[in-house]
Amino acid sequence: MAGPRVVIVGAGIVGASLADELTERGWDRVTVVDAGPLPTPGGSTSHAPGVVFQTNGTKVMSDFARYSVAKFSALQWQGSSCYLPVGGLEIATTPERAAELHRRYGWAQSWGIPGALLLDAGEAAARWDLLDPGAVLGGLFVPDDGIAKAVWAVQAQLARATERGATVLDRHEVLGFRTADTGSGTRISGVEVRTPDGTAVLDADVVVCCAGIWGQRVAGFVGQTLALTPLAHQFAWTAPVRPLAGRRTESVRPVLRHQDADLYYRENHDRLGIGSYRHRPMPVEVQELEHWSRFGEDRPGQPSVLPFTPADFEFPLAETARLMPALGEVTLAQPFNGVFSFTTDNLPLLGPHAAVDGFWTAEAVWVTHSAGVARAMAEWIVDGYTGFDVHACDVNRFERHQLAPDYIVAKDCQNFVEVYDILHPLDPMEHSRPLRVSPFHQRQVELGAVFLEANGWERPQWYAANEALLTSDRNTGWHVPAPDKWAARHWSPVVAAEAAVARTDVALFDMTSLRRLEVAGPGSADFLASVVTGPVGGAVGAVTYCLLLEPDGGIRSDVTVARLAEQRYQLGVNGAVDEVWLTRRLRASPWRDTVQIRDLTPGTCCIGIWGPAARDVLQPLTGTDLSHTAFRYFRGRELYLGAVPVTALRLSYVGELGWELYTTADQGLALWDLLMAAGRDHGIIAAGRGAFTALRIEKGYRSYGTDMTTEHGPADVGLGFAVRSTADFHGRAGLEQRAPGSRRLALLVVDEPDGIVLGGEPVHRPGPDGTAGGRADARDTGEAAVGYVTSAAYGYTLGAPLAYALLDADLAEPGTAVEIGWFDRRYRAVVTAEPAFDPEGKRMRC
Repeated sequence: MAGPRVVIVGAGIVGASLADELTERGWDRVTVVDAGPLPTPGGSTSHAPGVVFQTNGTKVMSDFARYSVAKFSALQWQGSSCYLPVGGLEIATTPERAAELHRRYGWAQSWGIPGALLLDAGEAAARWDLLDPGAVLGGLFVPDDGIAKAVWAVQAQLARATERGATVLDRHEVLGFRTADTGSGTRISGVEVRTPDGTAVLDADVVVCCAGIWGQRVAGFVGQTLALTPLAHQFAWTAPVRPLAGRRTESVRPVLRHQDADLYYRENHDRLGIGSYRHRPMPVEVQELEHWSRFGEDRPGQPSVLPFTPADFEFPLAETARLMPALGEVTLAQPFNGVFSFTTDNLPLLGPHAAVDGFWTAEAVWVTHSAGVARAMAEWIVDGYTGFDVHACDVNRFERHQLAPDYIVAKDCQNFVEVYDILHPLDPMEHSRPLRVSPFHQRQVELGAVFLEANGWERPQWYAANEALLTSDRNTGWHVPAPDKWAARHWSPVVAAEAAVARTDVALFDMTSLRRLEVAGPGSADFLASVVTGPVGGAVGAVTYCLLLEPDGGIRSDVTVARLAEQRYQLGVNGAVDEVWLTRRLRASPWRDTVQIRDLTPGTCCIGIWGPAARDVLQPLTGTDLSHTAFRYFRGRELYLGAVPVTALRLSYVGELGWELYTTADQGLALWDLLMAAGRDHGIIAAGRGAFTALRIEKGYRSYGTDMTTEHGPADVGLGFAVRSTADFHGRAGLEQRAPGSRRLALLVVDEPDGIVLGGEPVHRPGPDGTAGGRADARDTGEAAVGYVTSAAYGYTLGAPLAYALLDADLAEPGTAVEIGWFDRRYRAVVTAEPAFDPEGKRMRC
């Protein structure tokens, strides 16, 4: 298999790794171009310190790192290994960091990173004997972490790629791209380059942008904005230090992270490397980077290495002296400010261009994750899907406001400052707020809403106005837990009251932030039937819950499809990635000229009205019969509530009678006021996302991206019922051939009354004594985790903490006892039948 003509832009660690992966799969018409001279063309790879820590709060990033470690460990250049497995040590010097290391240890167990160990203060200091033992409270050690020899890995992988037929062209600067109109859209056709002898055009069917800190410039040639900012990061090689004198081995101690001070360290024979994030953000405009041609034998250096700023390194020197007094006086021999790429959510930018077929991006990838990313990209490009769950890394995941230059720089600078901070999963961004607000925002402020943020939307977590419910006569014994300090962050007892009222009376939920699309035109039914797993050709008013699948049958999203007219549908999707994917599928389909996809979200709004009294509130406002026989569950209609035109879908994500009500943004406030006034005699309240999440988990509803991803088939996560179409939908063949996964999604009830977890925690088999609530560090045998928590909340209706978890299949049966790791504790839990609340669904269908 020769494969199509591929041009990889950038010969750094990502481009080299991708050339190796593609040629290994038989694609031999691969050309790698770089503006600079090899083996160090001047990008971030050329100066990267190569420290590799595999533990990450995002599973796919740890998966990338694990693959990189395995690949580089087996890779050699001129007889020397491209990886030094000296281990990685993260230390704590504060109680808060010591607790955080327990959380990180849990991630290592959840994601299957082998050999991770929690260390006490003495053990941590012994691993790095230059440390002052009195300054350290503990550590986390991962034996397979270490040092990647990035430049060697580049040379080794490019050599293998060329042996398989690839071409490598250094000193070839990309000037632009050529495209062709295929009749169904625009496709890449060539790459314009400046060569040492002039200019040329390289024919290309596929282009992959791996240009690193120059990625914005290269992607800009095809009209793509990347949420990426190059930022300078301080690193210094010391002169020889006394404790390492005479060292012939490059490194014997682990790579070290002192995250309380934003520092990391690695040895290099008799010298020490010190990396620091403890300085002001230094964003760099791409056009400010010096051109590679200005460097040569008469002027050493490289474009990604900027002049050192000594004043910014005063703290790292002082902290190093305090932490490692055995070093004595430290002299800096090779200090510099090296430029790396940061993104607005700290994740890479991967995937196909939204509008130009054949153009792919693999940007903002550090050495740690490079080989794993290259593997994922090669699979994606060759096979159309990848075994890695890359949904969170998709380059098309951003909303339009998230691609504003001011937003990108501000968020990337914030991420630089916070790179080693202890961050809660619900912590919102601190700038550019409020940016997106629903029409109800004014009323929410008046009710004392406590806002968090998602995709720029201000979303109430709870309302201070509901505090009175806690002591009112409406309190009929609601279960209010007492979470620990971490679980109680961004939480209030008011959440319990709001959840209870939704179960007993009626509540309004602002659902405006949910993305909704209109798919319309003569071929809309046929097009949708080709991409979703549910029947969409039913009568007008039918609503279907279904899935979008990868070619191998993995779940790429879940959607609701409402047929509002013969040739018009409204889709509820999970974000911009879904819209781009559907648009790309449409562009390649026979219906491209008869179907249009339009984002309705900015011009509309949505209220979820749910609870036993929902119909009592709505019926007096409309002449449309809202009875169960006239307006059944999973049906939709366009009607009037008072003078407000509404699209009403009888759906419930919380497990109660009710509707999703959509109207235009200009009438949203009128709708809110109308409903609040009509519901006054029925005890109506506004409720926030805290209650919403708890109610949906009680009812057994999944959340895409946590409870299910592309790694899982429908049967693995209890969604086999969503596959009901008889059409030849995308992914059907792969689904029919897909073997059951090794893990199943299961609902856990936590025995600890206040044992609330948040997601990502490891799940273990019970300890030898079967006791509950033990300390993880007291009786952890190092046994691999049998699963991990995907999402969790307190079940206020049930009076117990709940958690969804992906478990080894043999443990997913109701009645099975397991334990959840929570910092330094273990919470005992039991697998239970789901849904935990109203399993027959009677409350929604009344």
